[in-house]
Amino acid sequence: MLEPKYDHTKVEDHRYEQWIEKGFFTAGDLSKSPYCIVIPPPNVTGKLHLGHAWDTTIQDILSRYKRLQGFDVLWLPGMDHAGIATQAKVDARLKDEGISRYDIGREKFLERAWEWKEEYASTIRQQWAKMGLSLDYTRERFTMDEGLSQAVRKVFVDLYNDGLIYQGERIINWDPQARTALSNIEVEHKEIMGHMYYFKYKVAETGEELIIATTRPETMFADQAVFVHPDDERYAHLVGKHAINPANGEELPIMADDYIDMEFGTAVMKCTPAHDPNDFALAKKYGLDMPICMNDDGTMNALAHKYEGMDRFECRKALVEDFEKAGVVDHIEEHPHQVGHSERTGVIVEPYLSKQWFVKMRPLADEVLKNQNGEERISFIPERFNHTFEQWLENIEDWCISRQLWWGHRIPAWTNKQTGEIYVGMEDPQDIENWTQDEDVLDTWFSSALWPFSTLGWPKETADLERYFPNDVLVTGYDIIFFWVARMAFQARYCMKNRPFREVLIHGLIRDPQGRKMSKSLGNGVDPMDVIKEKGADALRFFLTTNSAPGLDLRYDETKIDASWNFINKIWNASRYVLMQLDNTNPALKINDLTPAGKWILEKMNETIRSVTMNMDRYELSIAGNEVYNFVWNDFCSWFIELSKPALKSGNAKEVESTKAVLALVLKNILILLSPYMPFVTEEIYLNLPVHEDSINMESWPEQVDAAMTHEEMEQMEMLISAISAVREIKNEYHLKPSEEIVISLHDEKGAVLDLPENLAALLSGMAHASIKADLHTEDVLSRTIDHAVLTVAMDELIDLNEEKAKWEKEISRLEKEVMRGEKMLSNPRFVEKAPEEKVNAEKSKLATYREQLDIARKQLAGIEKKING
Repeated sequence: MLEPKYDHTKVEDHRYEQWIEKGFFTAGDLSKSPYCIVIPPPNVTGKLHLGHAWDTTIQDILSRYKRLQGFDVLWLPGMDHAGIATQAKVDARLKDEGISRYDIGREKFLERAWEWKEEYASTIRQQWAKMGLSLDYTRERFTMDEGLSQAVRKVFVDLYNDGLIYQGERIINWDPQARTALSNIEVEHKEIMGHMYYFKYKVAETGEELIIATTRPETMFADQAVFVHPDDERYAHLVGKHAINPANGEELPIMADDYIDMEFGTAVMKCTPAHDPNDFALAKKYGLDMPICMNDDGTMNALAHKYEGMDRFECRKALVEDFEKAGVVDHIEEHPHQVGHSERTGVIVEPYLSKQWFVKMRPLADEVLKNQNGEERISFIPERFNHTFEQWLENIEDWCISRQLWWGHRIPAWTNKQTGEIYVGMEDPQDIENWTQDEDVLDTWFSSALWPFSTLGWPKETADLERYFPNDVLVTGYDIIFFWVARMAFQARYCMKNRPFREVLIHGLIRDPQGRKMSKSLGNGVDPMDVIKEKGADALRFFLTTNSAPGLDLRYDETKIDASWNFINKIWNASRYVLMQLDNTNPALKINDLTPAGKWILEKMNETIRSVTMNMDRYELSIAGNEVYNFVWNDFCSWFIELSKPALKSGNAKEVESTKAVLALVLKNILILLSPYMPFVTEEIYLNLPVHEDSINMESWPEQVDAAMTHEEMEQMEMLISAISAVREIKNEYHLKPSEEIVISLHDEKGAVLDLPENLAALLSGMAHASIKADLHTEDVLSRTIDHAVLTVAMDELIDLNEEKAKWEKEISRLEKEVMRGEKMLSNPRFVEKAPEEKVNAEKSKLATYREQLDIARKQLAGIEKKING
């Protein structure tokens, strides 16, 4: 028997270990149709956050739903090595020990990184367990395990051999703290208040001054030219001459190009090819040199002369101060602008000329776009995100895939020490001593882009790959469409000649109660493990998945989590009632013996099953969850349990057995419908049913029951329930005791008298203390519209006439005193003559109102006395 009180801690403790031990979530039943989801792999850098809890709960609901429907479900778990983030964490740990990775070397550092991975992988698994996620751990993968490493290497080699990976010098996004390149989508642009510095450049040949603006004075040491527009008459005579760089005294050629905007600033631009992508393009066009004036840690190099060794921003400050002393500064303006920040370390990114490895994206993106119009398209839910997806692919740039890290997939490229030849291959060079391997590793997203098929065994032709690819659905947030979804799409198209998944279900972000994004800087993050400890995983899961539609953000709200807990508690108490009635028996459901209430609840159950199934199939988990909530709270708990009590006490054996059978069936189906949302409590209650499988995980999705209920019978039950509600509301409104008997009448909208069958009338009497009469013999009635009828009550039924008589006598006495006061005041000549006119008029108006109210009160009293005297 269930405990008297619901305690989520006891209910959720040790249950998960039993599920895993018994293999309830292990895929591979070949007699069933396959269904596959691969978990978006969390980074092995720390604890999972509330966004992970939301994302994985959605996947778990889908996985459990499909298992109940009879599918062979593979929900594959795994984790991502998270190159930059993990290396930063391990570096920080080494720093705490007073050493750096350079002190211990690459091999020892990688050993420490693997130790970190094992430590945090264990933490993540513990959190998955607390959430109750139905993962198949027999197939767990890691982006740097042996099989996935082989997959990564093969893709790199194949792309290289197909001319789709190349090495080249480009302006890339450089993180000077992590000392690595970043792809464009690893850069967050934030608006900051900077400055626009206007400096004077003297023309060497004429002595004229050009005013040139820049936001980054520290890059002036790498300037190679000054550009103006060829049609700009203000500067046409200076083209071909030279401007002196005030930072180092070098003469810069003044050149013309139509790239220059004549309407922006002074229309004169300095060109720094190694530190700006647009300047780089101009330098390529005109064959300019591309010197770099910074080190890879963001400090200035020898080109900066006396500023060498300074941090880039310290150099900026010192250089501007020196310019001000030298009279170089024309003026300085505050300048709000979007500045790129590293998504990993938060530092300002430096545009930086570097030799890197790139993926040629245009042909890969075009293949995906071509297939988005065919049968193998990836469908987005909601559909609007397909536009976001396609727009990014249409405007895609080549992808910088090399990272200057130690933790990650090392690039399988070697340079011959004698000849300079580059070798890229699946096997290391045989004469390895004559080759030097590239020091860089691949962007983390390069390996996670292969996740939908590498986790299933690719490049080997495995049974899992054949059975479960393409995946059925990917569940992810809208903020990761560019990072991950698009990359999985083109890698699957390239490697598998197929889409990675049939559908992508997009959810939003979790925000705090004020609508702000949760972040460490705001200190508004919520640890899901803390919520689970206090409220339980079931309550958290139900809150996360029933308060937002696909693609929309979710606001964290503790009151709604409390509401979820209260709902679970309601289910617990209702289950205790049902189990007590069943008393460990298993009554058979016989349709012919059903009571009207039994038929009604079965029909409501059928409606709920239909609606929930339809909405689950549409990924409308919030609507589906709320449908079950309304059925449980309103139809089952508020009505049927109450309607069952008279039947169970009736002494009619058939009626008693039938009611018990209905209670048992409906409770069981409620538990199954809710089990994807709240697996712990539904399992606990299910295992207390008189008859059950080893686990609710072995059950089947509920089927509808033909209750043989006619349309007329349904209308009569709806009328009864509505009448009971109306009578209770009227009694409450008129301060009558719930047990006080009243008489009502029912008629349709045309006035025709209606009645309820005897058995339903008995329920009305027992539950609302109301009886039905065809004629109330009075026109003084209160009317309420209910389902399929109008309900009327004689006002005499609602009012205690003696009590009302006393109320009106008291009111008349009060009003008579007010009238006397007003008449006395207005009959006083001194008041009328000396008081302000507004005051006199106000008293006259009040007197008229009191007289009118007194007249009404006397008429009301007369009417009541007439009723009392018969």
